[in-house]
Amino acid sequence: MGLLTFGLNVTLDGCIDHTQGIADDELHDYWRERMEQSGAMLFGRNTYELMEGAWPAVARDENAPRAMREWAQKLEAKVKYVVSNSRSDFPWQNTVRVKGELREAISALKAKTEQGVLVGAPKLAASLEEWGLIDEYRIVVHPIISGHGPTLFQGLSSPRQLELLSTQRFKSGAQALHFRRKAG
Repeated sequence: MGLLTFGLNVTLDGCIDHTQGIADDELHDYWRERMEQSGAMLFGRNTYELMEGAWPAVARDENAPRAMREWAQKLEAKVKYVVSNSRSDFPWQNTVRVKGELREAISALKAKTEQGVLVGAPKLAASLEEWGLIDEYRIVVHPIISGHGPTLFQGLSSPRQLELLSTQRFKSGAQALHFRRKAG
């Protein structure tokens, strides 16, 4: 059984607006490596549509910055699972709609994906966390105070204890934090 890893960029004040980070080559390389280590990606419809609207064009743009293009090409090739009740057609290559009861479907996805699944959808992650399905967390904290925006895991029923596995500092000052659910 593979691990379900939640990964996202946040500002120092917890904002998860994708426009508020430092999107340089080092960051794109970091997330490309995380994606390469996983067997599949998992998105909610909103996050998927943001990705679908931007990255396929970057994958084919020979003038795109190297790290962005490599990320986009790897994303295009990776199996992408999407949770959606309102959309059933997903023409972006290697995209599969998650069907059935969500908790059971994600448990089955973890069981069949030995390399694990990387989820990058904050609303979806909150539901998965409530059910205890997330095993690890890859959070990149950017040295930015945004002063607005949505934050992670709003409305959880109880606190979660995590164990810090590693950190990585980027030239931009961002910090990549790797956590797992604390045993016990």
